[in-house]
Amino acid sequence: MGKDDAETTALKKELDDLIKKCQEDQKKQQDTTLEEACSSVADAPKIKLSTKKLLKGHINKVNSVHYSGDSRHCVTGSLDGKLIIWDSWTGNKVQVIPLRSAWVMSVAFAPSGNFVACGGMDNMCTVYDVNNRDATGSAKITRELLGYEGFLSSCRFLDDQKIITGSGDMKICMWELESGKKTTDFCAHAGDVVSISLSPDGNSYITGSVDKTCKLWDMREEKAKQTFFGHEADVNSVCFHPSGYSFVTASEDKTARLWDLRSDQQLATYKPPSSNPGYTSCGLSLSGRYIFCASDDNSIHIWDILKGQYNGALAGHENRVTSLSVAPNGMAIASCSWDQYVRVWV
Repeated sequence: MGKDDAETTALKKELDDLIKKCQEDQKKQQDTTLEEACSSVADAPKIKLSTKKLLKGHINKVNSVHYSGDSRHCVTGSLDGKLIIWDSWTGNKVQVIPLRSAWVMSVAFAPSGNFVACGGMDNMCTVYDVNNRDATGSAKITRELLGYEGFLSSCRFLDDQKIITGSGDMKICMWELESGKKTTDFCAHAGDVVSISLSPDGNSYITGSVDKTCKLWDMREEKAKQTFFGHEADVNSVCFHPSGYSFVTASEDKTARLWDLRSDQQLATYKPPSSNPGYTSCGLSLSGRYIFCASDDNSIHIWDILKGQYNGALAGHENRVTSLSVAPNGMAIASCSWDQYVRVWV
């Protein structure tokens, strides 16, 4: 073992040196900072959001929330073994879908609103047809996508026919829902893939991982276009900027960060002024000016992305906020928490 250990240590050092060299080269290219470049920009107005609807229905921790393309309906998944589809305008439940496994970690709504998907510790992705009911009156299971060697941590519909998933076996998979067959299956990271965000044009996507890195991928390729280093712990959440030229991340290392695809580097780091929480999920306003970060201190923290100024926090949840989803029309945010509630902020 001794020889292997020495070799591993030497390789690790070589890798660290390479990353350091890349970061030094990036610094050389940096002729200004984001804050300096935006110093003449007016301060962003203070955000005034409050809980418009408190959605009650789950009886255990709620782990994931995602909006439909209509900006009205959202789906939540909870450890009570239920998916609930909500009308976020009225606060009513549209459908309650009982799950075969209660260990749900990720949910996704198809942009069309026709399908929802979920998965977690059952190591599969289950897709439900919202418009078709089975004999018990629940949404019909249209596909159970099997073949993962780890938990399902994230899933996103590309359209009604295709879904992309990230899992605890470090893989990215794409599936054709019509046939239930994998079209793509490859190792993407050196740790669990925990988050996926699709680009606004749908041609690429970003992944975040437990290996502390984020990667940019082309939909058609199995080799990452770019890899971003900098976080010091798990990257829990990634979110593409509406411009398509940058993205934000939220991490266990107690920071949120902004990254730029064109200059291939980090532009800014966001931390609250007083507390020091870890972040579970992040989202961006429709304009891309504000970043929202759900955290384990029961709040959602907000910053002005350009000036790095702290804009306040949304308080109301009584336990860790696990996930947030910004409505596609930018008019609301849905958040869910271990306190069993879902909140719609307007």
